[in-house]
Amino acid sequence: MFKFKENTDFDLIGMGEVMLRLSPPNKEKISQSETFEKNAGGSELNVVSGAAMLGLRSAIVTKIPKNKMGHFIRNKVRYGNVSDDYLIYDYSNSKRLGIYYYESGVYPRKSSVIYDRADSSMCSLDISEIDPSIYGKTKIFHISSITLALDPHLREVALEMIKRFHEQGALISFDVNYRAALWSEEEARGVIESIFPYIDLLFVSEETSRRMLQRTGTLEEIMKGYADDYGCLLVATTRREVVSPTRHNFNSKIYYDGKFYEEAPYKEIEVIDRIGSGDAYLAGVLYGLIKDKDITRALEVGNALSAVKNTVNGDMSASSIDEIRAVINSHKATGHQDEMVR
Repeated sequence: MFKFKENTDFDLIGMGEVMLRLSPPNKEKISQSETFEKNAGGSELNVVSGAAMLGLRSAIVTKIPKNKMGHFIRNKVRYGNVSDDYLIYDYSNSKRLGIYYYESGVYPRKSSVIYDRADSSMCSLDISEIDPSIYGKTKIFHISSITLALDPHLREVALEMIKRFHEQGALISFDVNYRAALWSEEEARGVIESIFPYIDLLFVSEETSRRMLQRTGTLEEIMKGYADDYGCLLVATTRREVVSPTRHNFNSKIYYDGKFYEEAPYKEIEVIDRIGSGDAYLAGVLYGLIKDKDITRALEVGNALSAVKNTVNGDMSASSIDEIRAVINSHKATGHQDEMVR
């Protein structure tokens, strides 16, 4: 196993926008619903919160408006067991919290997302607002390409942070997490490929590898290629089969040190809310790498946490490591299993 920095204040620090999520209840359509359920959501927060719920010491770097909506986000960060030491508040007259609307689908109606996040407070984040001591305080720094896509200035801040954490010995975790609504494939490819040499732990789907990143060959050849071409220490790819909006199969594959790791898929997952399930996978893998120091265990925790996240409402995972260990044991078991935990 690769070595992590020792004696750090945090195991994991993430950087990214935290938004207000508004969703119609009971799988109603946005165009018909009279009410919305309110939640907090954001890829990087989902990752650090999921890992914190399992037992890692986590923090988030983000900028939120200094008003009641910002306080709501702050409270959700704290609820997710994540440190709010690096929350930055926007006092300007133009402060705003990004919003996204999520409509949960039922076959044959697909789930859909509408973004309202342009010029949010996060886009005004400046490197000078971040405590410079942060760069030596974590084992892993995590970010996704969503943050790179939001705003050109924010992209420069994020790239500088990646370099500073890298220089201070933190491993860099990166989720490609391409969103076509935010930027073109050509622009994304150029930016993302430029930072690959800094990335230690790479998370990328097969579809994104083939389409946006234009990688060719078998999945195994593609994954090994990231390690060979850019020096990535670990490459993880999730594999989701959507049977219907409410029935998914899920598995993943990890490449590390010349070997591939995989297990039997979770089949017929009953999906209540799929948003954040990919982030939950990352949280589980990062937990397994730090706490278990074992690739197989990291993959098992990631798969189980992702599968369970599909079954609960909201973006953020809320599972303890004891619950996930029980799910892993049940997934591996053969023969009769109890219907209920009691």
